[in-house]
Amino acid sequence: MRVATTCSVAVLAAAGIGHTVVTSLDTGIKRVDAFRDMKNRPASGNGMNVLLVGTDGRDKITPEDKQKYRLGGAPCHCTDTIMIVHISEDRDRASVVSLPRDSYADLPAHTDQNSGKKHRAHPNKINAAYAEGGPNLTVRTVEHMTKVKIDHYLEVDFTSFIKTVDVLGGVEICTAKPLKDSHTGLNLAVGTHAMNGGEALQYVRSRYVDGASDLGRMHRQQRFLAALIAKATSSGVLLNPVKFRDVTLTLLGSVRADKGFGTSDMLDLGRAMRGFSPSSSEFTTVPLSDRGQVLPGIGSTLKWHPEKSAKLFKALREDRPLAPHRVRSKHALVDVSPQQIRVQVDNGTGTPGLGRRVDAELRATGFRTTGLPADVPNAAKAPAPRTVVAYDPRWDRSAKSLATALPGCEMRRVDGLGATLKVVAGTDFKAVRPVRAEDELQGEFGVVTGDQVVCP
Repeated sequence: MRVATTCSVAVLAAAGIGHTVVTSLDTGIKRVDAFRDMKNRPASGNGMNVLLVGTDGRDKITPEDKQKYRLGGAPCHCTDTIMIVHISEDRDRASVVSLPRDSYADLPAHTDQNSGKKHRAHPNKINAAYAEGGPNLTVRTVEHMTKVKIDHYLEVDFTSFIKTVDVLGGVEICTAKPLKDSHTGLNLAVGTHAMNGGEALQYVRSRYVDGASDLGRMHRQQRFLAALIAKATSSGVLLNPVKFRDVTLTLLGSVRADKGFGTSDMLDLGRAMRGFSPSSSEFTTVPLSDRGQVLPGIGSTLKWHPEKSAKLFKALREDRPLAPHRVRSKHALVDVSPQQIRVQVDNGTGTPGLGRRVDAELRATGFRTTGLPADVPNAAKAPAPRTVVAYDPRWDRSAKSLATALPGCEMRRVDGLGATLKVVAGTDFKAVRPVRAEDELQGEFGVVTGDQVVCP
């Protein structure tokens, strides 16, 4: 939302709408004193760091929407989502790092905002920082843990989330497997879905669709942000001054931000980011250790991996990309990652070298081919007219992912074949279609870029 907002303000100013309208956007933002009396802060690095916090506030949501989107119950006044959004110095890249809400954290000494009681530094889950000390303690805790200086604070609750998505006209979310969560009411079939604000909120809140719990939810939140960026930069909203004004007034009128988040900052950043796109964004979660820690009276917490997390935050401070360099191409979405699928390729035609070509193309898109393609006996006399994927029914999901990479192929069930799937290349073979799994992570920090996680 920060990215979409800054880009939009720049377009509005360039369109000659006038300084008065731009200034009115500034006055519409609700302010919080997130940096009050902060001392011994980390040194400033290159680029800009925004702490994006999602809370469970729902005071202005109608009773009908509360029931429809399963938003009943009392809010805990804590943070559901904590992300560091790093905007590069050249304004060509946004790096988003999710901090699990159950992360083990050392909260600095503070005065409890509810009871007024003074607390010494003590361990807790990171999302408790907001409940005990609001935005100020949240910023202090994140800076203490990451050694990354936070430049701005932006807070979104359930109400502002729904309004922002709706005023943009909704977002498009796709999934390669069914997603169902009885707690939030989420129920998505395989495929692409146009979501309004309430439906998108169900999507990003769901924790019980699989065994990944909060980590899976963070991945869905990252995919949502990529979809939001894609919608804001491709829908024409940023180029329509009147529509932009409506979007921006809605967005800024329903969030809370630090006092330094002003019009001039938005204009300067927005002018530099006119060419921003989903491929300019990258998403990851702070690396975790294999074992967490149990805190008495609090429960299990997630421990950050000391070396990997330190390296990640050092990259943010030094304004370096987190994702490895890659050649971008259009990938079809599949349920099982090709890196998990072992394949034997056979040449079912008399065409010399076809088996080696199919093997190489499948390996290039990630499949674990044997590298030893064989020739089907008598194929030159009776070539296979159609490419076949032979599979053991116990590995049917893997077979469907492999078949997606071979458009038009025939799927042939072979009981007892085992875990290695077989491809018999036929005369109809043209090329392997690149595929990827929606949760496939890349590089040292497990990063995905925005164009990898939006709908293909």
